[in-house]
Amino acid sequence: MGMIGHQDDEEPPGAVLTTGALARRLGVSPTTLRSWDRRYGLGPAVRPDGRHRRWTTGDVAVLERMCRLTSTGVPPAEAARAALAGTEAPVGRLGSRAAGALPLGDVRQECRGLARAAVRLDAPAVEEQLTDAVERYGVTVAWQEVMVPTLHAVGRKWASSGDRYVEVEHLLSWHVSTALRRRTLPPGSADASGPVLLACVPGEQHTLALEALNAELGRLRLPARMFGAAVPAEALTAAVRRLGPTAVVLWSQARATASPALARHIGATEWGVKGARGRPLVLLGGPGWAGRSVSGVSRPPGLREALDTLADL
Repeated sequence: MGMIGHQDDEEPPGAVLTTGALARRLGVSPTTLRSWDRRYGLGPAVRPDGRHRRWTTGDVAVLERMCRLTSTGVPPAEAARAALAGTEAPVGRLGSRAAGALPLGDVRQECRGLARAAVRLDAPAVEEQLTDAVERYGVTVAWQEVMVPTLHAVGRKWASSGDRYVEVEHLLSWHVSTALRRRTLPPGSADASGPVLLACVPGEQHTLALEALNAELGRLRLPARMFGAAVPAEALTAAVRRLGPTAVVLWSQARATASPALARHIGATEWGVKGARGRPLVLLGGPGWAGRSVSGVSRPPGLREALDTLADL
């Protein structure tokens, strides 16, 4: 975009994308594109002398076929021959376990690239896509508009296809967690009002939303204590009494794990000396709490609203 003044006869007709932009669109790493070019001849049709590569719409179409074929289990060499010939090769020997296109709907372009990388089990590309999203948009936007839609699409595909996509979900979840933890600052010391406790309710294993919240609390220099998955009720109560938290965030992904009784119990748990006792504000997070009425607690609809509530405290 910064080279508009040089777009004359040096710019190949129809050139639209740089290598980095094409990699994000396809959900592969730039290294993968260079490897495909070197091994299979899947490079740009026109290479300007002394210039960065520019990929035409025709080049993009070839690489999109390549990505579709490799995501269905076709070996790369065979997929490259078919992509260059403009055909769709038969499903390869991994076809019985192949992961097809994910039902994403109207989402950011980054979601599509991330989904393509995930279904190919292309770990380097998944990591690169997530790192780029977090650096470009910050944790809150990357979580709500890139990570969550892609995770939901994988979950829907898994639910509708048996266990065929479990490996995709596990790989994507692992790298999402890694990307979030890389952005998490060391926990700060609690001030007089105490830290924020983050915990999944008993029986709940989904921690990614709390990891995103933990990263953003660190960015705001708000002290937090992350307890992770499936915290027993008695352990959570003991932690409240020991730490005297400002707030406790309870995450429930499924209705079966959401316990209004536990939320009320934690909200009523006191600490401190007689005459100066305190209680935490309880925040309920996750779809498991939908339709559950719990008096005296807060249920922010998303990460941004939860951060606003905690920052106000």
